[in-house]
Order: sequence, then structure tokens, then C-alpha cells
Amino acid sequence: MTQTFLGMPHAPAGVGHLHGDRPFPAAARDALADTQLRRNLGHATATIRAKRAAVVGELEDWEDLRRAGEALKAYTMANLDELLLQLETAVTARGGIVHWARDATEANQIVVDLVRATGTDEVVKVKSMATAEIGLNEALADAGIAAVETDLAELIVQLGHDLPSHILVPAIHRNRAEIREIFLREMPDADPSLTDEPRQLAMAARAHLRAKFLSAKVAISGANFGIAETGTITVVESEGNGRMCLTLPDTLITVMGIEKVVPTWTDLEVFLQLLPRSSTGERMNPYTSTWSGVTPGDGPQTFHLVLVDNGRTAVLADPAGRSALHCIRCSACLNVCPVYERAGGHAYGSVYPGPIGAVLTPQLTGAATSLPYASSLCGACFDACPVRIDIPSMLVHLRSTQPHPVIERASFGAVAWTMGSARRFRFGEQLLRLGRLIARRGRIRRLPPPLSAWTDARDLPAPPAQTFRDWWAAR
Repeated sequence: MTQTFLGMPHAPAGVGHLHGDRPFPAAARDALADTQLRRNLGHATATIRAKRAAVVGELEDWEDLRRAGEALKAYTMANLDELLLQLETAVTARGGIVHWARDATEANQIVVDLVRATGTDEVVKVKSMATAEIGLNEALADAGIAAVETDLAELIVQLGHDLPSHILVPAIHRNRAEIREIFLREMPDADPSLTDEPRQLAMAARAHLRAKFLSAKVAISGANFGIAETGTITVVESEGNGRMCLTLPDTLITVMGIEKVVPTWTDLEVFLQLLPRSSTGERMNPYTSTWSGVTPGDGPQTFHLVLVDNGRTAVLADPAGRSALHCIRCSACLNVCPVYERAGGHAYGSVYPGPIGAVLTPQLTGAATSLPYASSLCGACFDACPVRIDIPSMLVHLRSTQPHPVIERASFGAVAWTMGSARRFRFGEQLLRLGRLIARRGRIRRLPPPLSAWTDARDLPAPPAQTFRDWWAAR
């Protein structure tokens, strides 16, 4: 795709929905001080990692599946304009109505107008990263329309007047005692004797949502995949709330990022093996809903598909960054990331936290320039990614595009000069030994400015008493 959006000239880059304008280091520092948050995150991510490892280990062809997913995504991005037009044709032929949105503002206005046309002031929603990205709930609220989240974790976040902190498990930062307090405070129909036992909490949410499902005239969903060949939209989920939203209301509005298209029905086979194992650690999703347009007498009788660019065309134009659009929103990279596990999702200030958020958000928004530095570059995210997105390399690329402070440029210049000569390098090694004078228990915890910018966030290991060169010469 070029600088135009499917033939629409002068399509502006979208403005992503950010949670705040605090840079990552400041937000992460506050998160690290929250002991309960770190405990919740550590327990949850460790559990998900273990489940994922078990089901991935069952497949001898897992690496072949990853490469197949990578190849399919690369093909899709190379032919995105044609595939999207094919998808529109197929959806329209089956009774659906397709809308094109250049950015968040346009997408929100389309959805608001569609809901208003039905005469209702309340909608039920399936968990959707795309609608969170464009700030749809806020736009609906401004228009006097209440959006009821039906995914359990999203409901917890919504009732708690909170923000999601994980792509797959938005309430991962909450424990069950906190959830019980939220339900008792915010759900009028909650039993006062409600305990924090997981089944009790789930049943309370189910009873609360059942009335919403049965009375809803309009539902809004995201889409995991849209199949160009058949016009089929796919939503996968684990609770059944999606199935209720996708079948009971009269009108269904699906908001889909343009990168979610899949060429053929057969291609879906690859992703339906990769996604559940990488996300929830399951062999298959408990609920996989697929629909093509409208079927008389069965399910919603009006179907709208809103295809959203919101900066994706600009990302596609960058050869070094476009593979971020391959993401299938499994969250595997979050669950293995040591930075995310300690700082949590809120520190990223974006709908997309973790490693994928660190590369996707700056490209979609042109802001959040501190996020590419929110990584140790350990590479665990690449190893976990089911479609082999090379996030570490992309982080380095994005860092190189940012302006660097004068002191930082001078520091790296000095390091490069020192390492450019064996004699200067040996002399530098000797100077580093002076660091042992200020080390305590093998660590340097505080340095004077400007080096204090490093030790404010991390310790330095004390220089060894003997360099490798000295050790080698002595032997």
C-alpha cells in the first residue's frame, strides 16, 4: 500500500489512544514500588508461561507452524490492498455493510451514528483491542450511549474505573479479593455474602451480564481474523460472552484493524493452532465464532464491518517496522518479558503494553518515544512470538530514529573512541578498576551525575579484580 488508503487520497495517520503522557521510566518507577502489583503480575505471568510451555511442547512441528504464520503475515502485508477489497466484496455479497475509517475519530463517528440509528442507548461489547485503541467507549459515552463490557476481565476493569494492563488478561493486576470489593461496590445485584472464591465471582458476573445480553439490541465486537476469500469474520474467546453478543442482538457492529485480514479459509488453520497455545495455553479456544454477512432468521439481521487504518498504512510503509502489523494479539511476549512482569501494563501508557506495545504504539501514534527503551533486549519476546516478529531488532531500529541527548551522544562517542584502539581499551580497563573503591557487596549502587541517570534505575556490578586479558596472560 502507498500513502493513500485504498484509493482515498491524503489519508492522515491515525492518532492512537494513549492512557497518559508520562514517560515509561517515571511510570515504571511508581509501579515497581507497588509490592502487591508485582506479586499479582509475577503469579499470573508464571502460570500462563507454564501452561503455554506445556501445550507448545506437545507439537513437534511448532517451529514449522511459526514459520508458516510468519510467511502468511508477510504475504498479507504485501497484498493488503487487494485482500481488503476482496474482503469487502465478499462481506457485501453476503448482506453485510462495509465502512472505511482513516483514523480513530472517523471510526468512532461511524459507530456512534450506526448505534444512534437503532434508537438504543446501550450496547454490549466483546473484548476488542481495536475499539480500545480508538477510544470507542469514551466516544460512545460522550454521545450518551453506555457500552457494557462482557468479558469478565474487561468488566472488572470497567466497574473498577480502571485501565487494562494486559492484552489478553486486562485485569491481571487485580487479585480476587480486590475483584470481590469491586463487585460489591459497583454491581447492585451482587449478593452481599459474595466471597472471593473464583467460581462465586464468575457466577456473580454471569448473573449481572445475563440481563444485558437478553435485552441488548446492538453488539460491538472486534475481530481476530477476517477471511478475504469468504468474507468470514472470526472471534475467538474463552467465556462464551462473545457467542452471546454475536448471536442475540439485532445489530452487530465489528471494528477490525486492516491488518487482521487472512487470505483464505485454509490459512485460518495455521492461526487457530498458534493463537490459543500462545495466548491462554490451550490447545484450542473454547469458543470460536465465525459468521459471513447476514443469515435470515439466524443471528443479527444487520451486520456492519468497520475497517480501521488509524496509522497502519504509515507503519506498512516502513520496511524495518512493518512486521509489527503481523501481531495476532496473543500476548505471549508480555508473559515472558522481565520488564513487563515487574512494571505492569499501566506503565506503558498505551492500550498495547509490553514488548509489542513498545514497537507498535510509537509507530501508530508518533508519540510514546520512551517505549522502545522499555526493554532489556533479552530476546525472549521473539522466542515466544507465534509469528516470529523480531521485536528486539525493531526496538533497536526505533531507538536509532529518536534524537539522543548531547551527553548520551558524547558518552557513546567516547566509548567508541576507547574501543577503537587496543591500547586505549587496556587503559580503560585499568581505570574501571577504580570502581571497586565505591562498590558495596559487589555492586555499585550510586554514581555522580550524569552517570546517576543509570544507577537511579539499576545497579552496576563491581569491576573484577582481574581482567580477562590479565587472567589469560598469567596462564
